[in-house]
Amino acid sequence: MGSIDANLQEVKRRIARAADAAGRSAQSVTLLAVSKTFAPETVRQAHAAGQRDFGENYVQEALAKIAALADLRTDLCWHLIGPLQSNKTRVVAENFDWVHTVDRLKTAERLAAQRPPALPPLQLCLQVNVSGEASKSGVVPDELPALAQAVAALPRDRVRLRGLMSIPEPADGFDAQRRPHRMLRELLLALNEQGLALDTLSMGMSADLEAAVAEGATLVRVGRALFGARS
Repeated sequence: MGSIDANLQEVKRRIARAADAAGRSAQSVTLLAVSKTFAPETVRQAHAAGQRDFGENYVQEALAKIAALADLRTDLCWHLIGPLQSNKTRVVAENFDWVHTVDRLKTAERLAAQRPPALPPLQLCLQVNVSGEASKSGVVPDELPALAQAVAALPRDRVRLRGLMSIPEPADGFDAQRRPHRMLRELLLALNEQGLALDTLSMGMSADLEAAVAEGATLVRVGRALFGARS
């Protein structure tokens, strides 16, 4: 595994090649560095190499990291990409910039009520269970339109619905990898046809980012290819 700087440049090259193949601008895809289980110093190194968006799965670990990197706070964008329990919504509303894993109206309502008015609106994605796995979090596609309309109606000075997120089952082969990402893109298009102005598709990880970019991903969540295997 190379240095974080070298890894970052290689992942950006992968994104650029995938975007070019899809007839898209590489600038239309944001790289979200998944820093869970890695030390604050690793995030600091990635920031020095030019990375700004970081994704964390575990709230308590993330809060410690955000505090340790307080000197960089205005230059970092923190995304919660792991499950959010209702007893953690306040600290998430107070400390994060994005939450990708909203799948119940109650969660979004709590985040809206608990977002400090001095902060910019918290950016939200709805997590969709595109693979139909019982073990996976996320709203089922049939229930997505009602949830999206309800979340979009919450106070926009506190929370803003930006788009959809998914964590599909791993698949072998480019075409198989594209299918769940295509489903998420089509769900987003359908919501926009119903009057929502959503612009974010959070999908794709180290193993399938090319397939995700081909289907319109605007945020790809990459950990292993940047930081190596987790301890």
